[in-house]
Amino acid sequence: MRLLRLVLLYVLAIGVALYAAVVYGFFPLGSFVHPDMKAVFQAHSTGIYTHIFASMLALVLGPFQFSDKLRQQNIALHRWSGRVYLVAGVLSGGISGLYMAQFAFGGFVSRAGFSLLALSWLFTGLMAYLAIRRRDIKNHRSWMVRNFSLTLAAVTLRIYLGLFFAVGMKFEDFYPQLSWLCWVPNLLLAEWLFNSRRHNAFNAGTQKHSA
Repeated sequence: MRLLRLVLLYVLAIGVALYAAVVYGFFPLGSFVHPDMKAVFQAHSTGIYTHIFASMLALVLGPFQFSDKLRQQNIALHRWSGRVYLVAGVLSGGISGLYMAQFAFGGFVSRAGFSLLALSWLFTGLMAYLAIRRRDIKNHRSWMVRNFSLTLAAVTLRIYLGLFFAVGMKFEDFYPQLSWLCWVPNLLLAEWLFNSRRHNAFNAGTQKHSA
């Protein structure tokens, strides 16, 4: 089951990154978005291109940061890919994402949702970096999981986008909600997993001590 989840993670993350590479690398800017969004993208082309390609890099590198095999066999590569992920991916993508969020389609709700996503992405990345600088590996991994759950907003946004279109909802009606749905459940799931693991570890330790 764990292997299946890992394979699905790699496929979704890298698949969306490849999709972005094709759409934004080989077609005119804004070819596949709402006309109002297209106008914004064209008016702020540097911001959107920076955000898209930085996020794409984070999507590709992110899954490999959780590879035990990579860490054990090539710790130097793990460290360097982590630096690239955090600086070229999260830092560049987060700052440009925060900038583009101010022009988000859907009014205040969308602007607030995407702005908080960008700020959360930057904050969790900073906390992951500070933890590893202290050699606090446990907290580093916890913050990296939180951070990558936010990176995956690029994936869940497209999943929800397809679902809303499939049930016949209008883009104008669901996009503001999508600015929150694409990342809040991801972060809540990450926190639930942490709490479950801590709870199980506590119970295991209690039982061991009682024995």
